[in-house]
Amino acid sequence: MPTFAPPGRFGTVVTAMITPFGEDGSLDVDGAVTLARWLAAHGSDGLVLAGTTGESSVLDDEEKVALWEAVAGAVTVPVVAGTGSNDTAHSVRLTRLAQGIGVSGVLVVAPYYNRPSQHGLRQHFTAVAEATDLPVILYDVPVRTGRRIAPDTLLGLARDVPNIVAVKDAAADVVSASRVVAAAPAGFELYSGDDGYTLPLLAVGAVGAISVASHWVGRAMGDMIARFRAGDVAGAAAANAALLDAVAFQSCDATPNPLPAKAVCRALGLPAGQCRLPMGTAPAELDDRARRLAAALDLEPATSTGAPPAAASRAPGAVDVPSATADGPSGATAVAPPPAVRPEAQRTSGSSVV
Repeated sequence: MPTFAPPGRFGTVVTAMITPFGEDGSLDVDGAVTLARWLAAHGSDGLVLAGTTGESSVLDDEEKVALWEAVAGAVTVPVVAGTGSNDTAHSVRLTRLAQGIGVSGVLVVAPYYNRPSQHGLRQHFTAVAEATDLPVILYDVPVRTGRRIAPDTLLGLARDVPNIVAVKDAAADVVSASRVVAAAPAGFELYSGDDGYTLPLLAVGAVGAISVASHWVGRAMGDMIARFRAGDVAGAAAANAALLDAVAFQSCDATPNPLPAKAVCRALGLPAGQCRLPMGTAPAELDDRARRLAAALDLEPATSTGAPPAAASRAPGAVDVPSATADGPSGATAVAPPPAVRPEAQRTSGSSVV
């Protein structure tokens, strides 16, 4: 049996968490803690806070620190702080603020709008990484930033900067991703940063996903990845196909991410609130579609933030399949059959990256 990449250091299914706001638009720290605990009990192995889905661009530094500290102190899964911006000095300052408050690492996006050269990108990421002892995940999302982190730049940083340990890949380029995985130093990890590309990226060596759809299909996504790691490629493909409409709900031109993710959380009774401007308030029809999605997926309402009871921790109809490790298959993992998902979801007309 072929050997597949083991789980990443931050987990297999890492949720790029929304940031809950109150009715007045203020940061809801208690709501963030409640949501984080619920996600950790429903398939999330780790969390990213104040990333794109967390509306980082409309959070001030004090809000980000309060969010990171509260959630990191409330959950046992790894918490990654989004500290990147298009201002290197600001990114360095935020990264230093994240040090020592309990987070497990930082996520640093490529500078957006100013579109630096590859030489500038290398200097930027090096300066941020040198400001901390924390592991650094680079975030390559050219559809948002306007500038790709070239594979050679990424590989050079992975080789030369010891605490740059991973990339969140939302470049929609499986060929380049395969090159990075093949040439990267031992221990460097690639995470899918676009849910629609998770299975193809697993095939070239990704260790997991930093996901938006895991707010509502975290367990099913974990099952799909477990099937792939166990060598059940056909089962993983079937599970992925069953998730396509659920994944497609997360973004479209009329309701871009994170509007749909917040709508699903509201449909489940989870803290969410509306988005701050310029995203703004969601149209009423989005909440209607979110409720239909939740019903189609048979999602349980958020009545508790604790771990599910033992009897519910194994999905109905689960079967034991070998789990893959770095040295090959060993042990057994409970994996549910692929769900038959046919929600009334609007497909994206563009990227659904987080």
